[in-house]
Amino acid sequence: MGQPVREYLLTLCVTAAVTYLLTGPVRKFAIAAGAMPEIRARDVHREPTPRLGGIAMFGGLCAGLLVASHLTNLKALFASSNEPQALLSGAALIWVLGVLDDKWGVDALVKLGGQMIAAGVMVLQGLTILWIPVPGVGTVSLTPMQGTLLTVALVVVTINAVNFVDGLDGLASGMVCIAAAAFFMYAYRMWFGYGIEAAAPATLFSVVLMGMCLGFLPHNMHPARIFMGDSGSMLIGLVMAAGAVSVTGQVDPDLLGEKTGGVREATHAMVPVYIPLLLPLTVIAVPVADLILAIVRRTWKGQSPFAADRGHLHHRLLEIGHSHSRAVLIMYFWSALIAFGAVAYSVNNASVWIVLGIVLLSAVGLVLLLLPRFTPRAPRWAEWAVPPRYRRSRRGPVAAAAGEPSADAEEQPEPVPAGIHGATAIGDRSRFVDRRKAGSNR
Repeated sequence: MGQPVREYLLTLCVTAAVTYLLTGPVRKFAIAAGAMPEIRARDVHREPTPRLGGIAMFGGLCAGLLVASHLTNLKALFASSNEPQALLSGAALIWVLGVLDDKWGVDALVKLGGQMIAAGVMVLQGLTILWIPVPGVGTVSLTPMQGTLLTVALVVVTINAVNFVDGLDGLASGMVCIAAAAFFMYAYRMWFGYGIEAAAPATLFSVVLMGMCLGFLPHNMHPARIFMGDSGSMLIGLVMAAGAVSVTGQVDPDLLGEKTGGVREATHAMVPVYIPLLLPLTVIAVPVADLILAIVRRTWKGQSPFAADRGHLHHRLLEIGHSHSRAVLIMYFWSALIAFGAVAYSVNNASVWIVLGIVLLSAVGLVLLLLPRFTPRAPRWAEWAVPPRYRRSRRGPVAAAAGEPSADAEEQPEPVPAGIHGATAIGDRSRFVDRRKAGSNR
């Protein structure tokens, strides 16, 4: 088992390194190509930022798959399965569509059609849902038409869920990386724990996806130097959906029953994947919830479901007082809690401690969500290891011993991002204009 782990680790490192190294040149290319759209009313950032980060992420994807195809254990996967080629074909189509949208803009319905075509190409090459494990019923085989429709629907929903949540610096890449890590743990256990080779493609897809996100994240953390754009968000959404389709619709539950010792044990092992739509809901539940709320909110107002607004979950976190970084960390927390909670429950769904731990962490998350002004302070002995904003005294140990004044005394209030608390900003501006008029009258 040690050899496959090393090969997965090598694939992860190569994918992350190539993505990281390509992002800098891609940023310069995006600036030269004019892929820096003006700031919109719903945007949180203040300055025009280049897009096209998906170019670097696609390069990392190709590098990861290329390296994996030459490794001792993983190269057998490329010979026995056509799923890696299917993923690369669909990813190339969705990437080209995203690049065109980042540079010139593409109509929402055209993008939806392109997403369906990319999903259809993967289906034609064998990456499709063949059956559904239903508890109490058993394995339900799907007709080719049913499998195609279900696969296309799963891919389109996952792509748009990731695309909708891409609204803050580092949010989409971090959340997808967390989901991919949880997905890797589940798929790796299916393959090497139960010896089911059909879970091998999903394990590889999750490793490559982690590398793409980890390599891009340093350039995308607040304040972001480059955005992934639709070329990146739709790409990582498609890779996540491909892994979900592979492990859900390709793994035979009957074979799993033989490996685990019975139908009941197989049912327990397949808890997160009873229905193909359940798996992406557990690993990226927060983006899917944001997608559903956005569709309901916009249709209720008589708008198009694809109309952009400032009603997403991350926008609401900013409006109630959370800083940019804290809003991102809160979204990370909820994604990790749901994704890893589902994986832990699939391992031992009879453990009371797992349920109690999830409930306790949920309570902690609610407290952090409802206390936007709370700023934790590290103990004095640990101040050297945390950022200045988490220190009780920002002078540091050496400055405190020398008696220098604390930086907290001169701390200025954090500027409010553009578009947040707009009524207050407008009111201050109107008072300023009134004072100017009064002075001119005198």
